[in-house]
Amino acid sequence: MTVSREEAIDLLDKLVRIDSVTPWLIPGGAGEGEVATFMKHWFEEFGLDVIIEEVEPGRPNVLAWLRGTSPGPTVCLSAHSDTVGYANWADRALVPEVKGDLMIGLGVADDKGGCAAAMLAVRELVRTNTPLAGNVLVAMVADEEGVSIGTEHLVAHHADEIDLAINLEPEGSHVIFGEHQGFGWIDIIVHGVPAHGSAPEKGVDAIVHMAEVITRLHRLDTTTWTPNPDPRNGRTVFHTGTISGGTDYATYPNKVVLGIEIGTQPGERLTDRVAEIEAIFDEVRQQEPRFSGEVQVRLDRDPFTGQGNEALLAALADATEAVNGTRSPVTGLNAWTDAALFQEAGIPTVLFGPEGGNYHAADEWVSIPDMIATTEILRQTVATLLAAPVHSAG
Repeated sequence: MTVSREEAIDLLDKLVRIDSVTPWLIPGGAGEGEVATFMKHWFEEFGLDVIIEEVEPGRPNVLAWLRGTSPGPTVCLSAHSDTVGYANWADRALVPEVKGDLMIGLGVADDKGGCAAAMLAVRELVRTNTPLAGNVLVAMVADEEGVSIGTEHLVAHHADEIDLAINLEPEGSHVIFGEHQGFGWIDIIVHGVPAHGSAPEKGVDAIVHMAEVITRLHRLDTTTWTPNPDPRNGRTVFHTGTISGGTDYATYPNKVVLGIEIGTQPGERLTDRVAEIEAIFDEVRQQEPRFSGEVQVRLDRDPFTGQGNEALLAALADATEAVNGTRSPVTGLNAWTDAALFQEAGIPTVLFGPEGGNYHAADEWVSIPDMIATTEILRQTVATLLAAPVHSAG
């Protein structure tokens, strides 16, 4: 018995129609409460033990347990139930549309396609009465699009109950991710001296000095990071995100704040990037002796490098070959996911999920056939990892 196209579309359609925008990104966002309630009832229909855990008010994780027929390890299938905002969607975001083999809608790939694949996979284990030597935990977590309070809460309270984890994010069942970049959100602050526009001998222009910093950051990106990508994870992420400063047209600006996102590769730490920025400060100071700058780290996430996950990788690769006809390679990703938090908690982890595109943009899509393939791959992987021993007669 396999999941039908109609079953996959029906569940995913229902998930997408429930607004679950993370309020961390969009003040006043609906949060995960309503979608968590839907998921809880859905799991309970198939006899799973379901727990709702409030991470923050109105921000729940859903933990659904399929208990095995005999003792063994616990495999966690985790996906995030929150989405980004939908200001660019007009009125189409929460009205999913099927076009051929694609479904289009807010969060349909990132990450409700992953949610649906995990939900349907565990339902198939129940429907096929698969004997399991161990347990399956399906964790639908909050706030991955924010600062991952859901997965932080999950590993803080349940890491000792989880032996292996598959973190579901969209890229396609044709590939398995065993590592990915880390990243930091950093504020670069340049200080000037306010003065009347007619008194250049007194004022220090923070905006001009920030321009020198930005120019050198761009040069570092184009001469070092971009031409020297990591063999598995691609180019080191770097881009400017926000900028603010100055008070009025007539006054030298006393402060400018530049917000950037910057990546770290396995073996690197965010302190390496901070040191590179501070070296730029020294360069600018040689040219502009009155330069004053500082770095404030707002968020620091280490890279994900899978360790102790050989059994997971083998079972997942075997399943991709059985379902797709070709064995999916193991590679890296130039983005960050909650997989890093599982691995940091000592849980062997891999990253996998259905094919999608246009993440965080209008016309986000997921492949319906690949979501169905992902569901079957997950079912087979869990069945392999938790295979009950066969007792011979006699």
